[in-house]
Amino acid sequence: MSEPILATDALSVRYGSFVALQDVTLRIAENSVHSIIGPNGAGKTTLFHALTGRIAPSAGRITLGGRDITRTSDHERVRLGLARSFQVTSLFPTLSVRENLRLAAQGRTPWQALAPWRRAEANRPVLAVAEAMLERLELTRVALRAAGELSHGQQRRLEVGMAMAASPKVILLDEPTSGMGIDDIAAMTALIRDLGRDHTVLFIEHNMGIVMNISDTVTVMRAGRVLVEGPPAVVRDDPEVRRAYLGNMITGDISGPKDLVS
Repeated sequence: MSEPILATDALSVRYGSFVALQDVTLRIAENSVHSIIGPNGAGKTTLFHALTGRIAPSAGRITLGGRDITRTSDHERVRLGLARSFQVTSLFPTLSVRENLRLAAQGRTPWQALAPWRRAEANRPVLAVAEAMLERLELTRVALRAAGELSHGQQRRLEVGMAMAASPKVILLDEPTSGMGIDDIAAMTALIRDLGRDHTVLFIEHNMGIVMNISDTVTVMRAGRVLVEGPPAVVRDDPEVRRAYLGNMITGDISGPKDLVS
């Protein structure tokens, strides 16, 4: 097997006597869609915080492209190719959709922001990235609208696009379909599936239908540990997973009940 693009070895996070993560070992394959599921309190968000540098692990190791980033700062991890979107939308609400994407693309070379005498229109490579993102996100028709005026689903797609604009190696998505309607969920699902062509996607999701339909690998967590990991069909049919998370649902339609995997 090729070397994973993102990996953890025996990763643990403790808050005093409370153990939030315990010996979590993951191997995220390059250009794959890898989902993390589990009930509230399973450690999913803590894992994301540790991967992105928001919290320091108590033990274990994190590598990105074979490079040890366990003690690397969060902004340095972004520079090295790790991008994240949050469960709560984080945009520049008064700026246009295009401008949000332009600023995100400019973040690849942040020193350009220190040249206030240079017109934004002069940075053609950055503008080209923004235009490509607009088309890929299907947001071209609202390019000039303020981001704060978009629907919730459009805002979530824009946030993913802002993460993509910096050309990261790995994109972490925290419940990307949270709060969306059916049409928006379909658009986001298609976008995440498409991302696997040229990015690696690691995402937390509560909608089991999405998880099972677009994931290459599913990791199930419980009480801060990895319970089961494997292809969707293997995870779906695992007796322990079905007993703990899926109840008595039969093999086939596993789109619910969503509240068991929130």
